[in-house]
Amino acid sequence: MDFPNDETGQVLAEMHQAGIDLSKSHDVVFFHLFEQESQAHAMAEHLKQIMPNVALTVHPDETPNVWDLDCTVNMMPTYQAIIDKEAEFEQIAAKFSGYNDGWGIEA
Repeated sequence: MDFPNDETGQVLAEMHQAGIDLSKSHDVVFFHLFEQESQAHAMAEHLKQIMPNVALTVHPDETPNVWDLDCTVNMMPTYQAIIDKEAEFEQIAAKFSGYNDGWGIEA
């Protein structure tokens, strides 16, 4: 399989080389960071309304005074699907003063 030469493409290539079947649906987790717990919870509440099938977890980050919102989506992890979902989450996170911090597949 060929993947674009960027960070997302590199991660997908590494997953493929590790034997993960990218032609099947997986739980893909998109990570978002916030300076305040209330911002993370506000985005989570918003997502519950517009994306009821997304599993959401708010928790403290390893970095002091930073909060994580993990959004788990069951999807086929194609390059374009990952890029599109990241862009969608990024726009939403910005409304709550947060930002994307990558993604991964639960193995």
